[in-house]
Amino acid sequence: MTNAHRVGSLPAKKIILGLILALGTICTCGATDKKAELRTLEEANQNVSFSSALPVWPVGRELEKNLTVGFRTIFESKDTKKVILRCTGSTVYRIFLNGEFCGYGPARGPKGWYRVDELDLTRKVRSGSNAVAFEVAGYNVNSYYLLDQPSFLQAEVIVNGTVVASTLGQGKNFDSHVVSQRVQKVQRYSFQRPFSEIYSSTPNDNKWRWDPRVRLVGNGLKIQPVKALLPRRVPFCEFNIRQPLSLVSRGDFVIDPPVSRPWKDRSLEAISDQLKGYPEGDLVSIPSIELQSYRSQFTSVNSIPLLPAMVLGMTGKQFQILDFGVNLTGFIGSTIRCETPSRLVFTFDEILSNGDVDFKRLGCVNIVEYDLEPGNYEVESFEPYTLRYLKIACVSGSCSVSRPHLREYVSPLSKAVQFSASDQRLNRLFAAGLETVRQNAVDVFMDCPSRERAGWLCDSYFTSRVAHDVTGQTTIEKNQFENYLLPLNFPYLPEGMLPMCYPSDHNDGVFIPNWAMWFVVQLEEYLARSGDSKTVKALQPRLMKLLDYFKKFRNSDGLLEKLESWVFVEWSDANSYVQDVNYPTNMLYAEVLSAMGRMYSRKDLLQEAEHIRTVIRSQAFDGKFFIDNSLRKSGKLEPTTNHSEVCQYFAFYFHVATPKTYPDLWHTLVTDFGPQRKSTKAHPEVHFANAFVGNVIRLELLSQTGLTQQLLDESLAYQLYMVDRTGTLWENDGAYASCNHGFASHGGVRVLYRDFLGIHKLDTVHKTVDLRFTDLKLEHCEGSIPTPNGPVTLKWKRIGQQIFYHASAPKGYKFHVANLSSASLKQE
Repeated sequence: MTNAHRVGSLPAKKIILGLILALGTICTCGATDKKAELRTLEEANQNVSFSSALPVWPVGRELEKNLTVGFRTIFESKDTKKVILRCTGSTVYRIFLNGEFCGYGPARGPKGWYRVDELDLTRKVRSGSNAVAFEVAGYNVNSYYLLDQPSFLQAEVIVNGTVVASTLGQGKNFDSHVVSQRVQKVQRYSFQRPFSEIYSSTPNDNKWRWDPRVRLVGNGLKIQPVKALLPRRVPFCEFNIRQPLSLVSRGDFVIDPPVSRPWKDRSLEAISDQLKGYPEGDLVSIPSIELQSYRSQFTSVNSIPLLPAMVLGMTGKQFQILDFGVNLTGFIGSTIRCETPSRLVFTFDEILSNGDVDFKRLGCVNIVEYDLEPGNYEVESFEPYTLRYLKIACVSGSCSVSRPHLREYVSPLSKAVQFSASDQRLNRLFAAGLETVRQNAVDVFMDCPSRERAGWLCDSYFTSRVAHDVTGQTTIEKNQFENYLLPLNFPYLPEGMLPMCYPSDHNDGVFIPNWAMWFVVQLEEYLARSGDSKTVKALQPRLMKLLDYFKKFRNSDGLLEKLESWVFVEWSDANSYVQDVNYPTNMLYAEVLSAMGRMYSRKDLLQEAEHIRTVIRSQAFDGKFFIDNSLRKSGKLEPTTNHSEVCQYFAFYFHVATPKTYPDLWHTLVTDFGPQRKSTKAHPEVHFANAFVGNVIRLELLSQTGLTQQLLDESLAYQLYMVDRTGTLWENDGAYASCNHGFASHGGVRVLYRDFLGIHKLDTVHKTVDLRFTDLKLEHCEGSIPTPNGPVTLKWKRIGQQIFYHASAPKGYKFHVANLSSASLKQE
């Protein structure tokens, strides 16, 4: 075993050295920059290692698609002081201790790097024998959610400092077998995520997780290449059990003739080398097509409370729809008793469509299917899903369902996260903001926890702010920038370009150049939030290559022209005007140059930024509004008459315009634009903004200019209907896409803390707290925000023309108070 440990540790060092040498050969920067990247690689591997375990997988199957493998070991625990489970793997796993769920992972890392989980099992182990079991899904397909990398598990159990079990290392070994009840050849869940779930099970299939008498028969394990390791860094998630609150409706299925032209997602029809999976002809079952012929006939639509002890009995072609009361993300489960061979289908969605669950509304296969022999089952989905409504359908057979639940997969929240105002609407908005951020910030900042679960840039610019507000930490953000820093390159993308979301695969070569710009703008904010100058410095060569990429598109005016791939401004008509010169994109580009000039002390970049802003002012402002684009005709750049609302907001947000330099436009935006414009129809020549990102930036501009009461009113108008319908905040201003999008938590948390409570700026690096009081139609407000040193709290009430307030902060923090209200302040 000692030799195995040595064999495992030596190649790990060689891998790091190889990566360092590779960086040295491709780096075009100076020696100082090379040293900075070398140090970053060395630091990434510090304090992360296995004592003995080696990466393993069944012989010859590490590249097989959608293969689920079970691993189990038994260890003894007597007079135990400390029990640690250390593990990592690919693609994703869930962990059981004595048959009970105890973890899910690993946290996502960059290509070729794997983050290591360490679970403290001390309080969960029992005296005597204990069983640790893993179910590892090796997907081996490209996606936006999980990287396409060979499958493996590396795990060890450490009792009182000694390795007592490991994968082909010291102590007892892990036995293994293929988990055959999860059907392998199934359709993908979506274009952005790997496989959907179908199970064909008997009652004793899962007994191996805890019962050593059940032998695991595999075809042998093979040691896989040594893996480069990274710390998890981010906190472990919470896995609370949430139960549905009510039974919404029930009914029967009527099977109509097959749909002549059924909905088929590209993830079913477009399987290829660019989108990996199993071709349609190889699939065992295609429930997404079959269920389109099932028409619901409701026999009861009277919502009744669902008590924990209720049993839902169903026979063939019956269904029941349950309501969890709020959008949740996690693993769908229940207890099932089958009297005869039965087929159950769980479908789900964030909203009801005409009173029913439309599993395909989001462009996903929101289906988990179970084909069960007679007997009793405890089932739970392997993958996390997002839903408010769960439809349980018995397609055939006879069964009863009890204890339906969702095991949450969310980021933990500190008890210090508090907000309460005299306007109850704000309290509901804050609760929705918290639900949204905790579901979208588990290990990376995701766009949504449903369709994609992808670490999108731009979304992360907003979500990272909220994450700092509710944790006081920047650990997820640290991981995010490390994920972009460590890969030697990004396959399929042009030299210098950054992936639009990551960790992810982009085999089709698609990228969003705008999102690489948002990366830079977020990085500058991260520096202020974290003080992590090492990461910022290490990223400098990568960002300089990004600027080199953009230089190829600079025209004679210095503006970017005819950018490649998917040029994206926001989800609105603004995306129709992105060529040839798109002015919102160039406004953002100017801010990128400014941010890099400030971060890296480059006056030339600051000057370039101001030059671009000057050119935009001369070319894009038509006397009333900024236009979105100009087109190249016969060699000459000609302005269009295209105007978007978001373009105006970009101009002010990215310092092309100010209320002083463009007072008439600013007055028009403040008075005529906003959530009411769709009813007033004001300025029909200007295309409406959407929730992502124009409406969010509008709220930021109202905050910056001290229009706090208007900010409050518009925040509720833009978002409260979302809260009423799902309890989370949406991707768009309508329920036609994701109803749970990470960036939207900004309007439900950051705005409430900063503008309505009045903790205007909390600097945990320099330990300063800026309080700002404004005139609001609130009687009182109170709240607290966590920091690494303890909570910052503020409580105030307004009585007539006086505001009485009390504030506290950890030792060493200093307050700065600004009174922008018409009342006098009195500290209590």
